[in-house]
Amino acid sequence: MSGDGLSEDYGDLGEKRNRRIRIIAWTVIVALILGGGGATVLTILLG
Repeated sequence: MSGDGLSEDYGDLGEKRNRRIRIIAWTVIVALILGGGGATVLTILLG
């Protein structure tokens, strides 16, 4: 990615960005689980 150098220049901002990306990623995963994907996963686990 082109943003690799930016994390070195900003330091703390890079860590905050990574944390925000991680939070967004988990939010998307939870949203998918609660949405249509969750029904499939629960069916597989409980089925």
